[in-house]
Amino acid sequence: MTTAEPQSNTQQTRTPIPAPDDVTVWGRPYRALTLGIVTVVLLIAFEATAIGTAMPIAARELDGLALYAFAFSAFFTTSLFAMVVSGQWCDRNGPLPPLAAGIGGFAAGLVISGTAQSMWPFVLGRAVQGIGGGLLIVALYVVVGRAYPERLRPSIMAAFSGAWVVPSIVGPLVSGTVTEQLGWRWVFLAIPVLVVVPLLTALPALRRLDAAGTDGGTDGDTDGDADGGTAKAGAPLDRRRLRLAGGIALGAALLQYAGQDLRWVSLVPAAAGAALLVPSALRLLPRGTFRAGRGLPAVVLLRGVAAGTFIGAESFIPLMLVTQRGLSPTLAGLSLAGGGVTWGLGSYLQSRPRLEPHRDRLVRAGMVLSALAIAGAGLTLLPGAPAWTAALAWAVGGLGLGLVIASLSVLLLRLSAPAEAGANSAALQVSDALSNVVLVSATGTAFAALGGATHAVAFAAVFLPLAAIALTGTWVAARLRSAA
Repeated sequence: MTTAEPQSNTQQTRTPIPAPDDVTVWGRPYRALTLGIVTVVLLIAFEATAIGTAMPIAARELDGLALYAFAFSAFFTTSLFAMVVSGQWCDRNGPLPPLAAGIGGFAAGLVISGTAQSMWPFVLGRAVQGIGGGLLIVALYVVVGRAYPERLRPSIMAAFSGAWVVPSIVGPLVSGTVTEQLGWRWVFLAIPVLVVVPLLTALPALRRLDAAGTDGGTDGDTDGDADGGTAKAGAPLDRRRLRLAGGIALGAALLQYAGQDLRWVSLVPAAAGAALLVPSALRLLPRGTFRAGRGLPAVVLLRGVAAGTFIGAESFIPLMLVTQRGLSPTLAGLSLAGGGVTWGLGSYLQSRPRLEPHRDRLVRAGMVLSALAIAGAGLTLLPGAPAWTAALAWAVGGLGLGLVIASLSVLLLRLSAPAEAGANSAALQVSDALSNVVLVSATGTAFAALGGATHAVAFAAVFLPLAAIALTGTWVAARLRSAA
């Protein structure tokens, strides 16, 4: 791994869409590409926020409540594997093939689930959708790294985060209305039709980007290895990394299964899952990740810490408000909406040019806000605390995560040589997803063991450890800069 500055310059000299310094991501050279990829993120965000509303109805109508959890874990498990595949595919052939395959797989999975007549085909559709989602998210990061100069990357990452704001607020409401008026299937079947439009909008720019990489990039590439990561075009995928990805995915699936079945016999799949997951993760993620090595390893680790703690706590807040404070499911869900808005605000703030020299400080501040928010949500359990305490806390946490997640994406691309952008982007997403599996499984097991939703102490056993782990992220954030 080299220092950030030379790698950053290499990325900039390879930008296939040259533009004056005053052009923004919405300027003429980038407009079609930005509109296309941000709209794809918007549709993914809407689907992700809407599906939770439709899923219980779908499982009940398909007589599959016993398989309810597998509809989520199937997506999660296959996406872990697909992220690694996408990283290698992007580095060998450019981002266009995995991007197209990802959109196709995502849409196909939605169609399979939306037309399923029983629960197992529904779960299969979710697995196919996970493959598409894993391919897609990594390819989008590589597109950003190759198509936009470094000065514009904070802005496009802010646009990605902003694309989640509206869906986080209206997604559950729209999904509920569609489910009640037209049926749950249309929550799944409407998205594949809509996703064609942004793909066609961005396709010309993506083809130019793909051609620039295949032809050896722009002038000024003197690294000799080059071709924007496509020097290995046509080479087979690394089978060792694929085996490691399979080990992580299968290990994660076994851990999730064990966490849902609190019996002594569940220790067997839990042990098997750990035996597969731990060594695979150690070999697949950048060396030094789990000891917070300076630079890229710390970036990858912190992404997992930040996302895993925040999402892990978020999954329990509506349940806490319904069971402990007597709120309706709608009001409990809306308590998270403020976090979506402030997440977008945090992403916008980190994109301001004058804050660029202070990016590592922004990340530390964001992790402090996240830790305070997770602990603050737990304060809602106190008898004298108003129910809106959780909503206020989550708005604070959203601001922190907006600062952190977008900044880490910018830092990852800065620390990645062009030929490594796909693999490193995959590592970032794997860390995110893997942390969600481990922390949600661990806190879920503790939650169930302490009595579940009827006991306040069970919720405290979720929020307090996650807040403590989030606070350790401030130490990791101090190691984001590479050693000179």
